[in-house]
This record gives sequence, C-alpha cells and structure tokens, in this order.
Amino acid sequence: MMNRLNEILSEIGISKVKLAKYLGVSRQMVYNYLEMDDINNWPLERKMKLFTLLKISAPEEIENIKIDNEFIKHANMLINSEINEEGVGKGSINFNGLKQKDSETLNDIVFLLKERLLDDSTDETSNICKYLYYFLQAIDNTPEIKYMLGYVAKTTGFINPNEFVFEEEKQFTFESILFSAMVLYTNGSASKEKLIESHKKFTQQINAKKEEKLSRTQELITAQVQALRELGYTEINESNVTEVLEKIAEIQSRKI
Repeated sequence: MMNRLNEILSEIGISKVKLAKYLGVSRQMVYNYLEMDDINNWPLERKMKLFTLLKISAPEEIENIKIDNEFIKHANMLINSEINEEGVGKGSINFNGLKQKDSETLNDIVFLLKERLLDDSTDETSNICKYLYYFLQAIDNTPEIKYMLGYVAKTTGFINPNEFVFEEEKQFTFESILFSAMVLYTNGSASKEKLIESHKKFTQQINAKKEEKLSRTQELITAQVQALRELGYTEINESNVTEVLEKIAEIQSRKI
C-alpha cells in the first residue's frame, strides 16, 4: 500500500516538499508518515487530507487508483490551491528576506515542534521547546553550544562524523571530550560519589556566575542613579540617553 502511494505521488509529480506544504507538516514528518506500515496510523486530519487529494475514502482504495489526466489535474489543482505564490503553505510563517534553503529549514523546525506539541499530552515537549529557546539565546555567549549540535547531528547519523562546519580544531576537541563523557554516562562507569561531587561543583559555578551577574547589575543601577543625580535628571529618555551613558561610564572609571 505505502509503496503504491509513493509510486502515485511520483507519477503525478507531487514532491515530498509539496506534499508537506499541502498537509501542513514538515518535510521530515512527511518522510516519517510515508515510512509507516499503515496509513491508518497517520493523524486523522492528515489522513483525511490525503484521501481528499487521492479521491478515496479508505486506504484500501489506493491500490485501485487509476492515474489519468483528470486525476493528475485534480491532484495538482488541489495541491496548488494550498500553496501561495511564494511556494509556502497556508499554515506557514512568512520568512521574507531569508534564503530559500534557510526558509525551508526554519519552516521545517516550526512544523516539527508544532507536531510534537500537538501529539504530547504532557509538558515534556513544552519544556523541550522552552529549553531550546534558552539554548539558542545562549549561543552568542557560549560558542561551545554549536559544537554540541554538531555532535548530536553526527551521532544520530544525519551528517558525516568527519564534517566540521565550525572551527574545526575546537569542534574536533570538543566532540572527542564529549564522546568520552557519553561513554562514561552510557556504561555507568563513573562512581556515584564522584558524580555527586562533580554536580556540586557544577551548581556552585552556576550560582557564582549568577551572583557575579547580579552584582554587576546592581553596580550599574547604582551608577545610573548617581549619573541622573549629578546631571539633574529624574529619568533616562531619548533626549538625554547619550549624556547619561557617558556619565555612567565616567562614574565607573573613577573606581579604576
């Protein structure tokens, strides 16, 4: 059945990308659907859209579909009606200004997250999305994060293990160290006592960074209050922001 479905899509010229846009899912999700053994395992909404596209009412009818000009015209008209002039599905986000490949990748990410959120009755996917947001926010200040992405992409088979798209030497070193750590984690060979001590240091380091950040923030607030007082202002606005910032820098330099 699934082999016949793939044959039909190929014969009538409907690519996986077009099918994804028609169904309102990511390309990867379409690949996942087409690898399933039974169309009845598809989400109901996606299955019914496929039935409409193929002019059938049950999966068993796929084997008896007759491909003629009328069928091809129907399928392509239906597909095209779901895709706007820019080639983006109706449910897609507008990514004007992005390169085509970047737009497709970002669109796939959004659809994939949406699918996971819809299928998850717990808060796990919601928390994954929240942590992913934090992850992306931290990349500028923690460059090693992108090496983590490379490591995961390699270990899951998406890219060649010898591909280095970031700083090769640093990425190579990071991946080697992370691999050793993952071996310890997988084999459970690290002692509980050492893990507890290591996590204690991990917590202490994070708390120290938070305290340092809080201290810098408080110092900046104090300098801002002093700058406003010395300049005779009560608040920062568009007309005095440059002058106030210069005064803050001057106040901070006095402590050097």
